[in-house]
Amino acid sequence: MQTTYLAPTGLSDRRFIVIVVAVVLLAVAPFVLGRYVLHSMIVAMIFMLPAIGLNLIVGFTGLLSLAQAAFFGIGAYASALMAIHWGTPFYVNFPLAGIVAGVIAAPLAVPALRLRTTSFVMCTLGFVIISQAVSKNWVSVTRGDMGLSNVPNPEFFLGPLSFTVSTIVGQYYLLLIIACAMVALMYGIVRSAAGRNMIAIRENETLAESMGVPTWRVKLSVFVLSAFFAGLGGSVYVHYLTIVSPLTFQTHYTTTILIIVLGGGPGTITGAILGSFLFVGLSEALRIAPEIRMILYGLCLLVLVFWFPKGFSSLIEWFWSKFTPAQKAGSE
Repeated sequence: MQTTYLAPTGLSDRRFIVIVVAVVLLAVAPFVLGRYVLHSMIVAMIFMLPAIGLNLIVGFTGLLSLAQAAFFGIGAYASALMAIHWGTPFYVNFPLAGIVAGVIAAPLAVPALRLRTTSFVMCTLGFVIISQAVSKNWVSVTRGDMGLSNVPNPEFFLGPLSFTVSTIVGQYYLLLIIACAMVALMYGIVRSAAGRNMIAIRENETLAESMGVPTWRVKLSVFVLSAFFAGLGGSVYVHYLTIVSPLTFQTHYTTTILIIVLGGGPGTITGAILGSFLFVGLSEALRIAPEIRMILYGLCLLVLVFWFPKGFSSLIEWFWSKFTPAQKAGSE
């Protein structure tokens, strides 16, 4: 899978100001928005985490993986089981859920990455089906179709004091902090030498290998890293909704995460961010017409594909180039 996007460059002063303004607007959102809109924004930020991971492997490395929903569900189950059986707090479950997903991804990646294009896609899709079957049939651990419930909300300790993030405003700010941290982490990755190796593989793997890029090691690392981000997303998902079931592995989640990345703008830092808010917001807004909701959603996707084949972030870049002629489209 090849794309024509350029490598990200450094942040200009104007872009930095725009980012600061956007974060400030998101910080004051609970003071002006209702509970339902806040809930939608929380869901968008939850899906942003697996989308960031998928963007690394699809957008920056050029490998189309459909396994992200499986790692999302694995992270959710891992976090829920640790919280229920061991009583571990959220700040322990959160990183461990990502690590568990990454550890499970590693042995899958070894044979899968030796496959070519369509075979690799089918292999990752097969892993989603296997994961859902395991969650359904390993009843002694997962409770089968009943799933796990009463997962505690995030709890934090400050010395002898403890507080639980149970309100929607508290959950919103927690997700906002996590989302900002994960976007910063993604920015650091794609701006590093590892990020440049990923882009080199995407553009021409054979040439990259001939120039000394350890292509196998890079692809393996990116696959594990994408699973790590998905596992983190699963952890915040289950601690927000307090339940998880085999439905977490359904193809709806796979397509949602994929639409966020491809529709937002693969291979761009802003793509996963814009895509998360755009497509989750669009899906929620169309609930006003439940009978034709999915038809309208599909039509919106068709319009987006025809008007913005490089993703919605290309529209933002076009507007940005009008105000800052020195900044060319494709830079981040």
